Amino acid sequence: MYHQPVLKNRRTLLERAEKFISDIYFTDCNLRGRLFGDTHPLESITVFLSEKRIPYSEAVQQNFQPCKVGDAFGPTWWTCWFKVVLKIPDGWRGKEVHLRWESDGEGMVWRNDQPVQGLTKEGEKTSYILSECLKDSEPHGITLYVELACNGLFGAGQGSMIAAPDPNRKFTLQKAELVVFNRDVRELLTDFEMLVDIVKLLGEGEQRGFQALFTANEMVNLCDPANPASFAAARSLAQKFFAQKNGESQHVVHAMGHCHIDSAWLWPYEETIRKCARSWVTVIRLMEKNPEFVFTCSQAQQFQWVKSWYPGLFSEIKRFVQKGQFIPVGGTWVEMDGNLPSGESMVRQFLYGQNFFKDEFGHYCKEFWLPDTFGYSAQLPQIMKGCEISRFLTQKLSWNLVNTFPHNTFFWEGIDGTPVLTHFPPGNSYEMKGKVEDLINTVKNNKDKGRANHSAVLFGFGDGGGGPTQLMLDRLQRVRDTDCLPKVQMSNPDVLFSQLESDSSLLCTWVGELFLELHNGTYTTQAKIKLGNRQCEVLLHDVEVASCLALCKRDRFTYPACKLQELWRLLLLNQFHDVIPGSCIEMVVEDALQYYDEIRTTGSRLLLAACESLGTSPYKGAGSSMAVLNTLPWERTEVVSLSGEGTQTRLALVRVPSVGVAQVTEMTEHMDSVSVTMMVDGTIIMENGLLKATVDQRGRLMSLLLVQTNRETISEGCFGNQFALFDDVPLYWDAWDVMDYHLQTRKPVIELVEPAKIVRSKGLQGSVSFSLRISGNSIIRQEIILDACCPYIKFNTQVDWEEAHKFLKVEFPVQVRSPNATYEIQFGHLQRPTHRNTSWDWARFEVWGHKWADLSEHGFGVALLNDSKYGYSIHENIMTLSLLRAPKAPDANADMGCHNFTYALMPHTGPFQEASVIQYAYNLNFPLRVYHGVISEPWSAFSVNSPAVILETIKQAERRENALLIRLYESHGSSVTATLSASLPLKEAWHCDLLERPDSSIPVSKTTSGISLTFKPFQIRSVLLIIQ
Repeated sequence: MYHQPVLKNRRTLLERAEKFISDIYFTDCNLRGRLFGDTHPLESITVFLSEKRIPYSEAVQQNFQPCKVGDAFGPTWWTCWFKVVLKIPDGWRGKEVHLRWESDGEGMVWRNDQPVQGLTKEGEKTSYILSECLKDSEPHGITLYVELACNGLFGAGQGSMIAAPDPNRKFTLQKAELVVFNRDVRELLTDFEMLVDIVKLLGEGEQRGFQALFTANEMVNLCDPANPASFAAARSLAQKFFAQKNGESQHVVHAMGHCHIDSAWLWPYEETIRKCARSWVTVIRLMEKNPEFVFTCSQAQQFQWVKSWYPGLFSEIKRFVQKGQFIPVGGTWVEMDGNLPSGESMVRQFLYGQNFFKDEFGHYCKEFWLPDTFGYSAQLPQIMKGCEISRFLTQKLSWNLVNTFPHNTFFWEGIDGTPVLTHFPPGNSYEMKGKVEDLINTVKNNKDKGRANHSAVLFGFGDGGGGPTQLMLDRLQRVRDTDCLPKVQMSNPDVLFSQLESDSSLLCTWVGELFLELHNGTYTTQAKIKLGNRQCEVLLHDVEVASCLALCKRDRFTYPACKLQELWRLLLLNQFHDVIPGSCIEMVVEDALQYYDEIRTTGSRLLLAACESLGTSPYKGAGSSMAVLNTLPWERTEVVSLSGEGTQTRLALVRVPSVGVAQVTEMTEHMDSVSVTMMVDGTIIMENGLLKATVDQRGRLMSLLLVQTNRETISEGCFGNQFALFDDVPLYWDAWDVMDYHLQTRKPVIELVEPAKIVRSKGLQGSVSFSLRISGNSIIRQEIILDACCPYIKFNTQVDWEEAHKFLKVEFPVQVRSPNATYEIQFGHLQRPTHRNTSWDWARFEVWGHKWADLSEHGFGVALLNDSKYGYSIHENIMTLSLLRAPKAPDANADMGCHNFTYALMPHTGPFQEASVIQYAYNLNFPLRVYHGVISEPWSAFSVNSPAVILETIKQAERRENALLIRLYESHGSSVTATLSASLPLKEAWHCDLLERPDSSIPVSKTTSGISLTFKPFQIRSVLLIIQ
């Protein structure tokens, strides 16, 4: 009797199984070669090419021309519309019939005037199911349209994914045919694939791996690819293996479909709209076949796009949201950058996002969902909690270049002490594929073993869209409870976080920012986007303040709520995490700058209309009557420019009350408080009674004295305002990264073009100008300005920048010794080390901050202020502001051209809090608004009696015309009680959350002088004021 030999060679058995399912080797006789059966050509295929993205209704009216498989279409960013006429052979009765479509562009199938299926080869979606089991009653003759975008899933990079797009690339139709799909072969291939992966990933040290190996080998013995009748016996062996269960203590994986779609990145905003439709309609098809399938989806803006452009699809999405399968998450308008937007911008991200989700789907999101952002502000936990969110999911810190973050599931505590439950999927990806490797990595990488036994697995193609596939669902279904792998359950974020919350007693807490040790070039790249963001944040703030004052002062004034919402949404869109960081292609930069221009144009018009409603318009011929608006919550005495005759400007020193208006009048007592003198050696001395600066011919600060104490600011033998150029060649991510080794390439910029000269020598303002050559193509022109009554010296800078892989910074070596520097963040500040003791310190060689950074020792300090920059480096006693970069991918022209920006240096006595550094940084960014008008007497709408409390926002409450929303925060890091005084006619006051929902549990304390408010360090408070 014949006895089958027992084989012991692991390698031969494993390779045998691999070759049996290979799509490269032995496809003439292996199982993979039987996946598709008979094929049949299309009846006809014709094409229409469009430069613009046009709607379906317009496309089908066009003149279509004959084409064939193998033809190429383009160029990049154009659209091909194919009309596909097909007839299924009668002999295919009972078969599963697909339209097989392969192209290197992104496709969408339209049927009966509706989008029905995305087709993207890179996303493993190359067929559209015409019939799962062809019946005579089904239509055999069908006409479809395929909309093909001339770009790939990741754009059209020339030579590499992140390279600038190739504008002339052509996209080829590689396959277009009818085909019989053998579902039984697909099922058996999936069994084999999972078994082979278990063998490979468990290795030779695990018995279970050998069980998988011998199971797969025996299946090959039983399976005859040419005889489908043999498949059942092979599948039975696989099912027996997969059915062997885990113990009760095994880790549980919560599998959720996911499709991260960058709202713009290597493709423009407009293409993202179609990416959403292609991805989400495919998800809907999967849900129809797999009722247990759950899909998570963020970004209200993308839902809004689909609602506007694909209303039928949006209706289907709403149906599956009600079923609990399509899960809106995140709560924000877009997945914004976690560092650069202001505190108020972050609140608006949640306000507009949460309101959209509540309006459209009936509930707020419970989870903040930000998997792909380049760091996370320490103020985010408090903002989340104020917007009905106490859970947070991301994974980006797994990209850290230097240090491994020590947790996957933990409590994250913000600068005010607010904790949120945070989860980093241990598989370190938001686009897993449901493979064995994903599951094993999830268990292996979990850094909270013993503390957290549940983790998320987010599966689906992402970044450029695509989403989950049926194959991914089939893989996960095989191993729901299989010995050697974690338990897998199709789940949703609420179930996952509820489970983590119920077993959270052993979880650790991380306090402060979640700093990504990578991509810190994004604090500087695309300076015009950064400038546009800061200026538009300021403008919208001022429009809201002025409109609120006008609303209360003028009965007939209408608050521009709809227009402001439109402008805010544009600003929030540009805060997407590949736009405001500057890591996007040139087309996106152009769109973003156009949106900023729209905000500036419309916002300026709204601001002027509100200002003119605050006082009496000047009589004809009295055009010189000027008024000034102060939108900040403290009195300001500043020099302003008034329009004069012709191109001349006239200066005036004005005093304007807190959140109020005043007439511009001449204040003669300070008319000659500034003097600028040229010395014999060419150096220039600038004085205003507060500061005394000595400037050399190259515009460098040789000295900066704080006059009151005669304290020198600049380190002995060094120069402040020293420009420096660095080589800037990262390892790969060009627009994203600046590497630590760039610090070794420093070259001071010292070549004179025009030496320092006096522009204004006395009066209310002194100024000195000079210019330096950076290189043959790049020049710095700067005006150093010292104003009357101003405690800082200002540097108005223009740079003509034509460089490649260079980094421009400005340095101030100061006479201060401190182990920590302080940086402004959203609604507060934090400290970072100035030394490099540990790897965690060293990894912060380039950090982010907002309007100011400060370096102080006891009794004295120096603040560095700016109007549009975010990158800083303060090492030992050298304060450095990052100005411009010159990456070449993904935008080959990034930052090329002319730039204008301002920074300032402010030495001070005592702590920066008591020196009003925070207030002066606001002053630098929020200009006094001068306009034609007559104000009978100065008038203040609001004031706060504590310098620690900043009145950040005054706006009309959402959907309440008779209420104002006031937002304040504690800025010093102290516990304080402050009084908010108002001169407006107020009826009631209510505490509310950041979604502007009144909180009756916290009574408002009113006194004769105003509303009394208590604050903990860095606490944000919002108050609803009902106006009469």
